[in-house]
Amino acid sequence: MIQAIFFDFNGVIIDDERLQMAAYQDALREQGIELTESDYYGALGMDDKTFVRAAFERGRKNLTDDLLKIVLKVKAVRHQRLIEDELPLFPGVVTFLKATARHYSLGLVSMAMLAEIQYVLDRARLRSLFSVVVSAEEVSVCKPAPDCYLIALEKLNERRRAERRPPLLANECLVIEDSPPGIVSGRQAGMRTLGITNTVSEEQLRAAEAEVVTKSLADWTADAVRHVFA
Repeated sequence: MIQAIFFDFNGVIIDDERLQMAAYQDALREQGIELTESDYYGALGMDDKTFVRAAFERGRKNLTDDLLKIVLKVKAVRHQRLIEDELPLFPGVVTFLKATARHYSLGLVSMAMLAEIQYVLDRARLRSLFSVVVSAEEVSVCKPAPDCYLIALEKLNERRRAERRPPLLANECLVIEDSPPGIVSGRQAGMRTLGITNTVSEEQLRAAEAEVVTKSLADWTADAVRHVFA
């Protein structure tokens, strides 16, 4: 039985994949690197540092640590500017988060930087719903490696032990992801998976062996999670 739900961030909670791409395009163009849509969507699951390193490698440009910091800073500023007027949360996601938080432990597991995650959660007043947050700073390898979800489970179980509650097993956790690397990451961690077609097609998510695929979290309730993933 599902006891915890781990959510990806970009593409699941916030509808900003195209905004992320635009911010990266601006930041990389300043360094003489053009980022195509194919480049961006072919790198889903990467953290920011790995993404920028890959872009510089494709562009055959030298990347120093100082230059990496500059590119990441420019990208972060551009992205925040793109969402400052209106926070593009997916329809139904806030209702789903609040409903499931009453019945399950929630976690957020993302390759985004912590500052970006906290900015959105604070503006949407959602931070208190999550028992654990795992960001890019805590993970040495990106999705599709299972590390991020294993870290999330470890952090959640540390909290449960402190509350004198029994630890959870991986198969008692549901991963909600919008990309094939995310689905593979969750599966390799031994968790159940729900793919959402916010970013890629149903066929791509099923090819990654998502257990269930849906078009929108607006169609889901806490009871639906319980029945579908019984």
